[in-house]
Amino acid sequence: MSQTVPVPHGLPMERDASPFDPPRQVTRLREARPVSPLVFPDGHEGWLVTGYDAVRQVMADTRFSSRLDIGVVHVPYETPGMPVQTEPSPQIPGMFIAMDPPDHGRLRKRLTGAFTVKRMKMLEEHINEITERQLDHLARLTPPVDLVAEFALPVPSLVICELLGVPYADRETFQVNSAKFMVRDQRLDEKMAAYGALTGYLADLVTRKRAEPGDDILSDLASHDDLTVEELTGAAFLLLLAGHETTANMLALGAFALLENPEQLAALRADPDLVRDAVEEILRYLSVADVFLRYATEDIELGGETIGKGSTVVVSLLAANHDPQRFDDPDTLDVHRKARGHLAFGHGVHQCLGQQLARIEMRAGFDGLLRRFPTLKLAVPAGEVKLRTDMNIYGVHELPVTWTDTAR
Repeated sequence: MSQTVPVPHGLPMERDASPFDPPRQVTRLREARPVSPLVFPDGHEGWLVTGYDAVRQVMADTRFSSRLDIGVVHVPYETPGMPVQTEPSPQIPGMFIAMDPPDHGRLRKRLTGAFTVKRMKMLEEHINEITERQLDHLARLTPPVDLVAEFALPVPSLVICELLGVPYADRETFQVNSAKFMVRDQRLDEKMAAYGALTGYLADLVTRKRAEPGDDILSDLASHDDLTVEELTGAAFLLLLAGHETTANMLALGAFALLENPEQLAALRADPDLVRDAVEEILRYLSVADVFLRYATEDIELGGETIGKGSTVVVSLLAANHDPQRFDDPDTLDVHRKARGHLAFGHGVHQCLGQQLARIEMRAGFDGLLRRFPTLKLAVPAGEVKLRTDMNIYGVHELPVTWTDTAR
């Protein structure tokens, strides 16, 4: 395949097309060379994968390892204070997202029962109640208000706290520290301090759960004697972080996207039954958890290129979900689209464990917001909305909204 665009030095990050589309440079790369060389900030020559089919192949092939402790995995953007990686990183106990089979399966299977479709369906009514209570709170406020602080962040935080058995009163501690941990160019020492504060808190919590179990996921996990406190802490960290960061950003950025596409908003208001398809489309369109890293454990053919053993491979789920080879007119939000097959939750053994939970929260969130606030609109020009271009999970820092009335 001929190369018509220069090899990027560092991962292109700037959202210069629209707040919702991949960076233009990434889109051009996908069109010219869906499996493209990438020069990392430390000089490593690795790969960037942007085409839908190639991304699916990487995520499904465990020769592209998720482990950070078997080779040097290079970071495609600058992290202040980060020393040049010359050694593999130590494996963090319980962090199953950074494991390969069979270790990955040993931990993950302990959790699959907690996140089954059946169990999530049983929880759906309760999640709807939590969402309605938060909408009641929102309706009592005098606009303009920040939709992130008053709705998008509290709903998934309340849900994941209740599911895991984390006291919601402690939310400020974990929200502040998880936000610090997710800042992409945060100094390494500050990032590690936030991580240490979070894991210290969770280690204490899982130790208490082991002594005095409750009716929650962390208690269920802690009942397995073969899991160490360190493994329980790592798993709890992952579930807490993933359980509120991703869904909170999908709710806020999704609301922004709908407000910026009034004809789609009107279609969804006119037919609330569209919400299931709309959620899948919003997931595809936004793909807030975009960038994932893999390590090639041997030479692998991919999309007509040879990925050399030891290469770090960066995959962009957002670019894959905007691939016109897979989705017609992919940069357009279309709530009538059947977007099944999107990669917003990943693919393969690491496909998101909590995807059914996220879907239920998003359906409840968007349905409730549109029903209760028929005149909802941005309170600032769209260009003034602060985007989370500095974070590992994309979204908005704040979403100032206003309305003139509410509905019951």
